Amino acid sequence: MPKLLEVSGLCASYGATQVLHGLDFALETGHITAILGANGAGKTTTLRALCQVVKTSGSIVLDGTQVVGKSTESVVRMGVAQVPDGRGTFTGLTVEENLRLGAYTRANKAEAAADMARMFARFPILKERRHQQAGTLSGGEQQMLAISRALMLRPRLLLLDEPSFGVAPLVVAEIFRILRSINQEDRVSMLLVEQNASLALDLADHAYLLETGRVALSGPSEAIKNDESVRRAYLGY
Repeated sequence: MPKLLEVSGLCASYGATQVLHGLDFALETGHITAILGANGAGKTTTLRALCQVVKTSGSIVLDGTQVVGKSTESVVRMGVAQVPDGRGTFTGLTVEENLRLGAYTRANKAEAAADMARMFARFPILKERRHQQAGTLSGGEQQMLAISRALMLRPRLLLLDEPSFGVAPLVVAEIFRILRSINQEDRVSMLLVEQNASLALDLADHAYLLETGRVALSGPSEAIKNDESVRRAYLGY
């Protein structure tokens, strides 16, 4: 499979504090790749570096185009959408208004309206709440809204930062089921940062384990999931 994303020698820092120390990883077109690791390993910073919202050096190539040095808006227009940690919904706006904002870069309003209908079909609870303020939704409903808003961009690459955090287990299972269907039916490539390693490995094709801003281990998700020594040493289960 061709590589949609190729990252090499990626470093990132906040002021004088360097967090990423030369990461190398790749994501195949149409696949789901997970980034795992303990708190502080650099998982969220990796996603922020891909979106160019932190100081970065090294190389990030998206479908043949160098990302490092571009504006965040340019990265979005290249087809990269992020569901951030904490969801990032506009709490004072309605569900429908949030979804419309997700399509702000798109010129074809008829296609955007059709995609909104698709989001409501995938997440029926959002259709019921379409005129409700996003801040009054439950944690799981807000996560569904954040994912739907990101998909309104029609991204080639969807970045997901801890989608299970603060969400009830039954709702998490439903969200991950829908993410799999989006990947399989719409061929949206995904880069998933997730603290719940077991959940992430069940969804992803490939995984990278970070340790203090470096790749400690990588391989097919199935192999990592079935290696007891790796699970005990790195994943804690």
